[in-house]
Amino acid sequence: MRIATVNWTRRTAGGAETTMALSLGPMAGAGHHLALWYEIDRPSDRPILQLPEGPAWCAEELGRERAVAALRDWKPDVLYVHGLLDPATERQLLTVAPGVLFAHNYYGTCISGNKTLTFPRVRPCPHRFEWKCLARYYPRRTGGLNPATMVRAYRRQARRLTTLRDYRFLVVLSAHMRSEYLQQGLAADRVVRLPFPPLAHQPAGALVPWQRDAAAPWRLLFVGRMDPLKGGAELLRGAASVARSLPRPVELTMVGDGPSAHRWRELAGRLAADEPRLSIRFPGWVGGERLGELFSGADLLVMPSLWPEPFGRTGLEAAAFGVPCVGFAVGGIPEWLTDGVNGHLAPGDPPTVPGLAEAILRALRDPAHHQMLRRGAIETARGIDGEQHIRVLLDVLRRAADLPAR
Repeated sequence: MRIATVNWTRRTAGGAETTMALSLGPMAGAGHHLALWYEIDRPSDRPILQLPEGPAWCAEELGRERAVAALRDWKPDVLYVHGLLDPATERQLLTVAPGVLFAHNYYGTCISGNKTLTFPRVRPCPHRFEWKCLARYYPRRTGGLNPATMVRAYRRQARRLTTLRDYRFLVVLSAHMRSEYLQQGLAADRVVRLPFPPLAHQPAGALVPWQRDAAAPWRLLFVGRMDPLKGGAELLRGAASVARSLPRPVELTMVGDGPSAHRWRELAGRLAADEPRLSIRFPGWVGGERLGELFSGADLLVMPSLWPEPFGRTGLEAAAFGVPCVGFAVGGIPEWLTDGVNGHLAPGDPPTVPGLAEAILRALRDPAHHQMLRRGAIETARGIDGEQHIRVLLDVLRRAADLPAR
């Protein structure tokens, strides 16, 4: 097949781009011809995606019309779309070839894309996307405070939802996300849940659970974008509570960056000053081998997302290194995080600091139980068949292109 991958950027801006890139290498290896079409080459501080060889066109550099014309001249059989900034561009591209959308987030189903009510308390939003969302926007704080931004965002998401019906298929990574699109009225046979995707980080050699010296600090790890709904402030407060409750000190590493980074660093400084058994560091964005080293040295990954994570692939990346996870029971997280098997779930509706702290304590209080969770994490990761993910995805792309099975 001639598969044109379409995305808003060619940079590794988040987990969506990581998942996308990991699928393209096996596609090229299977003999498919690949191309990349993207809107912008930003953010400039993120690494460029490492993709198989093939033509690439940037709408910002060439102009949208020239970039679309170049894609049309390439004659793709199918578009493999991961989300665009401009709905008008998306509709134009779908005139070039049939499309399959990989819905990594709440694309076309939420004004802000957060799918979260934040007032009077934070909780996942259960509502279907419609005009009534405008009435909830301010009272329930589902987004910002600028009315012009609210109206503009609503119109953009409404246009996206309309365009979704022009795709041959949507693919998602969780039953939670599949139900989100079925709630919007998309046909069940057109929304396909894919098997878990290939992992970006794999430890070298056979992995067996190990245990630190009984006096060594417990090492907690956070990896993600630093914004309020990722729950970093709740984790910091929860870690202080955990440090007061365990006989061993606690070391927390907060990997990432974002608009809340400065505020979280200030909070960490105050908490560490009040609790000498807690140390916190912020190494910034980390990737590649360095992130693998952090996974290897961690006792527990904490995923304190307050919003309903569509999937949460970082938890599975950590599991490959035998690192169990604690997270709120929101979104797609409970589909791979099994309480008491490869980590622990904290109540997610609403998510609270005491609930998160108690889940962390359940994972760490008993070293023998923690070892069991490590084994469970390893087994979870071993159960991931990345090749099956690629096979199902290619079958969906082939059906969208109306090509015979190979």
